[in-house]
Parts: sequence; structure tokens; C-alpha cells
Amino acid sequence: MDTRISGKTRLMGVIGTPIRHSGSPVMYNFCFDYYGIDCVYLAFDCDESQVKETLAAMRRLNIRGANVTMPCKQEVARNMDRLSPAAKLIGAVNTIVNDNGVLTGHMTDGMGVVLDLKDHGISIVGKNIVLLGAGGAAMAVMVQCALDGAKSVTVFNRGAQTLAKAQKIGERMMEEGIPCKMEYHLLAEEQLMHDAIRGADVLINATSVGMRPMQEGKSLVTDMTVFHEELVVYDVIYNPLVTKLMSDAMTNGCREENVIGGKGMLLWQGAGAFKLYTGLDMPAQELKAFLAKREAEGAPALADIAENVPY
Repeated sequence: MDTRISGKTRLMGVIGTPIRHSGSPVMYNFCFDYYGIDCVYLAFDCDESQVKETLAAMRRLNIRGANVTMPCKQEVARNMDRLSPAAKLIGAVNTIVNDNGVLTGHMTDGMGVVLDLKDHGISIVGKNIVLLGAGGAAMAVMVQCALDGAKSVTVFNRGAQTLAKAQKIGERMMEEGIPCKMEYHLLAEEQLMHDAIRGADVLINATSVGMRPMQEGKSLVTDMTVFHEELVVYDVIYNPLVTKLMSDAMTNGCREENVIGGKGMLLWQGAGAFKLYTGLDMPAQELKAFLAKREAEGAPALADIAENVPY
């Protein structure tokens, strides 16, 4: 029996469906225990049709906050009292903070990539970034990089319609005075894409190309001459841990320490949310050690129980 739960214990959680596989309760309850915070974190099954009543329950029960996963991110955004700049631009929310009944929606998916890069000693400030993809995960990355000081973001995407939506988001950022140069191109412009990568500081794959099982062994980058020693390659995919893009980069000139998979993104997007909930930094290194110990004892890896995947 967990005797630490009392009449003062506050509730937090994650909403979405399916949700029983979620790794978020493990992460956040560890962090609450680490700091001695009187909160408990649970997973709640919720689909889009149940979002409004779920948010009403958050207010009524004074639930401090909640993470949001698919398929509820857009519907939650439409029902917030306030939105952070990133959530407003993207039109989706993955973190809700409840301040005495006022619900503010945030988006930390892109923050997870930026913070994971920082954890590897890489800043995106003043950098030229090539971003592959224009779906939900990619747009979170695009917006966060622009907000955090990237010099430029050049987006390549397969579909013209989704690319046009990305361009509209970029135009709104320009209207709001965010000083980041944006370009948008189709992946069919393969030579242009390879030239852009060759001149970039950071390449980020935010598509599902390379993901196990359906697209494992595939990569959008087919010209191996684009890779060079100073290029940072980040793949948001975490299953497999090393994608074809990552393997190609390391084999063809990129430094191994500059080739990074998406496993750390899961932890760092959680760190962004934890900061919003508590004002404290997530004990990331201690959490990493705890998760590694659990994995060694046979528990599923965080990447295997994560609710956020490229979409």
C-alpha cells in the first residue's frame, strides 16, 4: 500500500486512447518521488468525443495538469482557455496546465527535440536546419526551432497539401515577427533537398521513413555525399534505435556523437511538461539511471511504451 497518498495529494495524468501502454506514469511518478511532491500521476482513456467532459472534470476536481496524446491533441487545443505560442501556431496541445480552473495548452513535442540536442551539446541557435516532413511532429519541431533561435528551417515534404499547411504556419510566425527564414519544398525535388542538406548545420527527419516494422531499412536521403563531419543528424524515430539514415550518416562522414536517435526526445518532451507543471527541472540524469535499471530487470524500455510517435 502506498501510504504517501493523503487527502492533500493532487492528481495529474495523461489522456488519449489507447493509453494502457503509456510510459508517462512511470516517468512522472518517479520525478514526484524524487522531489517529494505530493502528486500522483495516472493514465485515463479518452477519445475526441470525451475531451470536453474530461476538461470539465479537470476543473471540477482541481487536477493540476495532464499530458495529451493521440487522438486528442487538436480537440484539446480547440477547448483551452489559453494557448502557448507554439500550441497556438500548431493548433495542437500535448500538455495542459490548470491554474485555478484556467486551462492553458502547451506543445512540448518540438521542445523534446531541441532539449535532446542540447543534452548532446548541440544548440540550434543561429543554425540552418533541414527538416524532413510536415506532419504533426514535424510542425512541432519547425515551430520550436524557429521560436528558439534557428537561423533558417527548410522543410521538405511528400504531399503538397500538408506542405501548404506548414507554409501557413510559417507565414503566421513571420507576421508575429519571429526572425527565422523559412522555405518549403516537395521531396520530389530530390537534388534541391540534397543540396540543402549539404549546406545545412542540422538535418532532422520527422517522418516515419525508417520506422520499424513497415519502413525499416529505408531513408529519404539517397546521396551519401551530403554527409560531412560538421553535420548533425537527428532522427525522431526511436524504433529501431539506429535507423538507416543514422547508419548512412555515420558511415559516410558524420561524427558518431552528432548522429542522434529519437529515444531521448521522449524524456525531454516530458521534461518540458514537468517544468510547466512544477517550475522544477526534471531530474533527467537520475530518471535515465532509473529507467536503465528497470530495463535491466526486464521492464519495457521507455521507447517501447511511449505514446508519441511520428504522425
